Amino acid sequence: MNAAAKHVSHAPNRMADEREPERIGSTRGAVPAVYTDLGRIIESMTRRFLDVLRMELARIGIDDLSPGQALMLINIGGEELSVRDLLERGYYLGSNASYNLKHLVEAGYVDRTASQRDRRTARLRLSDRGLKLCEALRNLEAMRAEGLVRSDEEAAEFDTTYRTLRRLERAWSDLIRYDTPDF
Repeated sequence: MNAAAKHVSHAPNRMADEREPERIGSTRGAVPAVYTDLGRIIESMTRRFLDVLRMELARIGIDDLSPGQALMLINIGGEELSVRDLLERGYYLGSNASYNLKHLVEAGYVDRTASQRDRRTARLRLSDRGLKLCEALRNLEAMRAEGLVRSDEEAAEFDTTYRTLRRLERAWSDLIRYDTPDF
């Protein structure tokens, strides 16, 4: 087992299951308990997703990138965008994002050029190496998604979950932006 895969826990997260509210989905009365627990669940899912991404990177022989750096590549995708656009799209934190972006450029995954309109502004685009890695990761993601969704019912549940999480993200963003409790 390689070093990247050793960090991934394959045991079920029993603590998370034990903390789940007992009445999920039974009545609207369970909503406050579920709402309170959502942040923890989302954070835990993010860590698990990064663990899976770390495993996939190791599987395809990439040992010079962190999962966060791979997500930056995925967020750039086939587009050319400014550093600011990337930071807004990916919700990265300050100096960590700068460090990761510098590493991606130095490792040959991202091409960084000065903007034609404003030389102070950098434009980012995936290099051939970055494009190939993203394609490999997309193929692995498609394989994982197919294994997760095996029926029309599961596909509908997956879609509902996605739409609910997006709605929650918008509600939290609006709450922060406009300081209003109305959703």
